[in-house]
Amino acid sequence: MSLLSLLIALAAERSLSSQWWCFHHYYQIYQGFFSSQDSLKDKQSSTVGRVLFILIPVLLIAFILNSIDNGLLHLILSTVILIICFGCVGTRESYKQYLQSAFRGEETTTALHHQQLLQDKNLPQMGFGQALIWLNYRYYIAIMLFFVLFGAPGVVFYRLITTVIEQENNHKQSEQCSEATEQASEETVSEVVDEEHDINNPPNVETGCQNHHDVLFWLDWLPVRITSFGYMFVGHFTKAMPTWLDSLLDFQKPTHKVLIDVAEKSEDILVNEHDCTAEPCLLVRLAKRNVLLVFAVISIFTLAGILN
Repeated sequence: MSLLSLLIALAAERSLSSQWWCFHHYYQIYQGFFSSQDSLKDKQSSTVGRVLFILIPVLLIAFILNSIDNGLLHLILSTVILIICFGCVGTRESYKQYLQSAFRGEETTTALHHQQLLQDKNLPQMGFGQALIWLNYRYYIAIMLFFVLFGAPGVVFYRLITTVIEQENNHKQSEQCSEATEQASEETVSEVVDEEHDINNPPNVETGCQNHHDVLFWLDWLPVRITSFGYMFVGHFTKAMPTWLDSLLDFQKPTHKVLIDVAEKSEDILVNEHDCTAEPCLLVRLAKRNVLLVFAVISIFTLAGILN
């Protein structure tokens, strides 16, 4: 059933772009519900609160799916959850706007789209094509792997923790705003920041996101190496193999660096330095080939009985 759900999700993801099929829409609803509950709100500043924020929807979905005896209904619900967690409309729109600005020769606007994407996804400084490679893994390949291994609850868990980390950016912006206006009115600013934190941010991002980063590092450690291995097959295998081997047992190197380094070695990026569209387009095509390869491997393993 997982193979059929993946096939439907891959086919439907691009055509279903309304807010009802976007993970962030439901994340905001859940975040508002969590903050409105007095019993949960009191625990937001604790480790228990941060764990509950992630685990409540995961356990609820697992309970619902395990309670369904009808195979068709189970398939439909799992597929709907997968489609909602699959992809990211905002990233796709950023890519389109970036290309449109670049083709019009608007260098400043192009650079702004680049920085806006990094800021929205709370990514370190990297090239636009590099960011797309990493986000393609996060929103497609990682979702596919977690769905096959852990089902819909595993997908929701992964997507929740990545979204919490992305939302850390909102807290940083609030801190910067408060520092800029502190001299004007300390009491007023304090009230505004507290109010914005309760409404717009997940539980205690300031103290909790480092823990989330640590958890996500280990969640991504093996899938990133599997994904980067796929890049070698759809690109230059012999050229990328040394880079992949160097990172294979590296437990210190950031996972996004591992993936990006192998992806860039797997593709010939010999372009005009003034052409800011060539690298993203080449890397996006490489990423799309890798998604198809991962799906093909999953299909073979499923048909062979290795995966259920």
